[in-house]
Amino acid sequence: MSPDTRKRHRVLRRVGWILLGTTLSATSFAGITFAGVSTSMADSFAAAPRGSDARAWPTARSVPEGRITVAVAISNAGSVATDVLAPYQVFAESRNMFVYTVAAERRVAPLSGGAHLLPDHTLAEVTDGTMPEPDVVVVPAVTDPAGASEEPLRRWIVERHRKGARILGVCAGSELLAASGLLDGRSATSFWSNLGSLKRSYPKVDWRRGQRYVEDGRVTTTAGVTSGTAGALRVVEELAGEAEATRIGTGLSYPGWTPDGPTAIPANHLALGDMPYALNAAFPWLRPTTAIGLVDGVEEIDAAAAFEGYGGVSFATRTMVIGARDTVTTRHGLVLVTRPAKGDAHGADRFVVPGVKDASGIGTALRGWARRNGLTAELPDGGRRPGEFGFDPVLRDLAEHSDRRTELTTAKFSEYPSAHLELTGASWPWRSTLLAAATLILSIGVGLTPAAIRRTVRRRPTR
Repeated sequence: MSPDTRKRHRVLRRVGWILLGTTLSATSFAGITFAGVSTSMADSFAAAPRGSDARAWPTARSVPEGRITVAVAISNAGSVATDVLAPYQVFAESRNMFVYTVAAERRVAPLSGGAHLLPDHTLAEVTDGTMPEPDVVVVPAVTDPAGASEEPLRRWIVERHRKGARILGVCAGSELLAASGLLDGRSATSFWSNLGSLKRSYPKVDWRRGQRYVEDGRVTTTAGVTSGTAGALRVVEELAGEAEATRIGTGLSYPGWTPDGPTAIPANHLALGDMPYALNAAFPWLRPTTAIGLVDGVEEIDAAAAFEGYGGVSFATRTMVIGARDTVTTRHGLVLVTRPAKGDAHGADRFVVPGVKDASGIGTALRGWARRNGLTAELPDGGRRPGEFGFDPVLRDLAEHSDRRTELTTAKFSEYPSAHLELTGASWPWRSTLLAAATLILSIGVGLTPAAIRRTVRRRPTR
């Protein structure tokens, strides 16, 4: 073998070892981050509390005559909490409307942020006429919008539209509508981060960026998460009148909303400052646990703010939902399934009670649970100012106890206008950043291992 040939072989071997090491490093880092994201999503859409399926659930409310009927469709596999709860409260606030939730089965369904909801009715009850046909159907983001498991829900929504219902697709709920074919030939919007993939997957839809909501006939779609509030208010305005929408919207205080106001919003794109979203989701280890205490009569948006702010959107903490009993009934009749305030704290580091302004509203059961577990009931709404939306106190609390950058990212990924908030707290999520750095170092070490072994073998003396 000539010297040139040997030299080429050495170069090829060296390149091969470098490629092997790089592949091992990349695979190691990708595997760890994938495991982290899977853990975060599993925590966000947690399994129902033990024994839920065996309980005797309360009977759903009957639909009063003469009301505009709104059905909020949810997935038994998982839906985004605010997409469900915010429009539900908007419509339920109207004296002219009646709202109920509907799913394929009447069994406990997960919501993002560790929450669980008991649907009022089933799809079949509407189909067979047991329940009246809804005038409006709300479609939230669900965990598998285009999957075979949601085909019955997609068919049910298309049939409701064929029979005259208005459709309100909230956030990534537009993907479920697109997968059903209902958006073909229409203009629509969605969560800003999804619009690129939606354009590729559903080219028959005219996807619009930078709009709080888009109306096309009897189909309205909204931008991300909290935009469902504005979309629902628009539907109220159309069906119940401007005065009714103004009354509800003024009471809720969604920033910048006015009836028939402009629908343009910032056309968000991914930026370097959004890194905390990825870091918190990919590196959940060692993060604190927040117990969210719910009381009967809690407003739906206040509860949603806690679910998303502490876990579902921010991924800043692991969350669990605690109630005085197995269930909590919200102000407008939703049944949320909770862990009863018994036993230990399940690893909780904080105990936060949303929607309550003073300690007298917590109740003896939750106060006793906190005291037995050495926790203090913290009330973000205790500092809530007049004219603030339900997300404001939670986002301020998130910045103070996590960091300001996580709060800003959470607001952006919720498409919530939070520039008016005065924030305190750390500047950056250092826990997840340090874990990412440690993972990178570990992955590089894995990639260097084959070369280190090779050098060790080559240096070993022969006999």
